[in-house]
Amino acid sequence: MPDSEQGEQPASITKNLALVLGLPWIEIIAEAWKFGRKVLRGLTDEGVYEVIEYDSTLELHDSHGKEATFTKRKKIRYLQNDIIAYQDYGWGDGEQFVDYQAKPGVPVDRYKIGYKTYILISLRDVKNRGDTDEFNIQWKIKNGFLKPDGFWETDVSSRTRRLRMSVVFPKGRPPRNVRLVENNIRKTTNLGSDTVQRTANGHWKITWEKYKPRLFEHYIIRWDW
Repeated sequence: MPDSEQGEQPASITKNLALVLGLPWIEIIAEAWKFGRKVLRGLTDEGVYEVIEYDSTLELHDSHGKEATFTKRKKIRYLQNDIIAYQDYGWGDGEQFVDYQAKPGVPVDRYKIGYKTYILISLRDVKNRGDTDEFNIQWKIKNGFLKPDGFWETDVSSRTRRLRMSVVFPKGRPPRNVRLVENNIRKTTNLGSDTVQRTANGHWKITWEKYKPRLFEHYIIRWDW
């Protein structure tokens, strides 16, 4: 009996080794590496889409800060297939998202998580990798800027090529001491006179622009008025 067991063990080991060596290990490892890289890109900076251009304008209509309008234009390129919805979001003091409008698509849901309000826009279409869209979104704000100082913030939540932010002030109340805050790196920059313009109708306009803004940075325009 012991002699028989000793004779079977080498044969069994040889059989198992041949089975292991026969598997396409190189192909398996290569596919796992490619999948891992794809997942990693998706979890870090690839996302659902990249932003080609992002222009936003906050316009304060009266010197008391009771009425304002926010508009933005965001041109994007999709990085994944089978996309059927776009998610917008925002926050702030006062009554936000009054008379909310978005093109293309149809706003179908609105919900709040923490201090942010999210709006789900149905595209009424299926978008695939490489397709582009240009979203034009607008809403009104009531009683949002009643304090002697104010701010407007933009979060860079997707890879972005160009970002431009503007704030328009009424004739009788120009901005003073305008700063740009980069929140994550805790940097504040005073914006000079070249960023403030007098428009044709006598209003005051701050404009700040940046190419390739940092991903996940919070850019904030602050002012006294």
